[in-house]
Amino acid sequence: MTLTLTKPLNAAVIGTGYLGRFHAQKYAAAIDVDLKYVIDLDLAAATAVAEETGASATADYQSVLGEVDIVSIVVPTTLHYMVAKQCLLAGVHCLVEKPITVTEAEADELIAIAKQRNLCLQIGHLEQFNPVLRALELTEAPRFIEAYRLAPFNPRANDVSVVLDLMIHDIEIVQSLVNSPLIQVDASGASVITSGIDIANARLKFANQSVANLTASRISQKSERKMRLFGQNHYYSLDYQDRRLSHHWVDGGASEVQGPSIDSNSTQFEQADALKQEILDFIDCVRHGRPPIVSGEQGRDALSIALKIMQQIEDPS
Repeated sequence: MTLTLTKPLNAAVIGTGYLGRFHAQKYAAAIDVDLKYVIDLDLAAATAVAEETGASATADYQSVLGEVDIVSIVVPTTLHYMVAKQCLLAGVHCLVEKPITVTEAEADELIAIAKQRNLCLQIGHLEQFNPVLRALELTEAPRFIEAYRLAPFNPRANDVSVVLDLMIHDIEIVQSLVNSPLIQVDASGASVITSGIDIANARLKFANQSVANLTASRISQKSERKMRLFGQNHYYSLDYQDRRLSHHWVDGGASEVQGPSIDSNSTQFEQADALKQEILDFIDCVRHGRPPIVSGEQGRDALSIALKIMQQIEDPS
């Protein structure tokens, strides 16, 4: 991606936990970006990342907002709204990790502030930068979608349910592929290890008659991130983890004994740095004033469906 700017963008990363550290590394390596600050209430954690990236460490994000143009907000989900609001009100472009906020009202307020101030509000739905999804070319909405997103238990990702932590990736992908209003939700789930929902299944029906069946678990023995998209006489298989995209279709030939003849092709993509691409897209949006690949509105819409799923699980009546 070729980027041009009269002066470097000053950047900061708010939250220097596991993922925040990677955000800081990407900014530090980006062209025409000066990573000024890494920020965390745990000053020792911020200092460790600052030493890696050449930035300054601080525990107070509000004190530096007048000095930066762009920020990544990589704090616990419950703090997204408060931190992003202060950054946007200070005129700072924001890349907010998913989910956008805890409530739709909070998301709507952030979107409104960004629009009023002509700021970029990008949401960190990282899978949109996976080469498998970027290579997918559909001519019509899938009729049926099934997705499995499984992960072993990780204590650091339990401030929200598995629906907001893992399933929301596939929710956002599905809504972008279907592009139709949601009309029905059927969902079930259970708390197994944590006090929140650890495993969940949801069946979503859209106005265009597309149906999606989504399963997410954070208590599995293995990691798996797969999706299949079914249309008339063909289907796609996406393996996000192994970076493989397969297409299977009926080639027109048929036999009464063997049934229709199926043809297929498959492509495995090289290892890609999705986070780097996400951050470069954010930088490019700020520099050129274009919409991000995952906007605040898309993040809000994914959150809205996720909340409906959680409500159905918690109150099936």
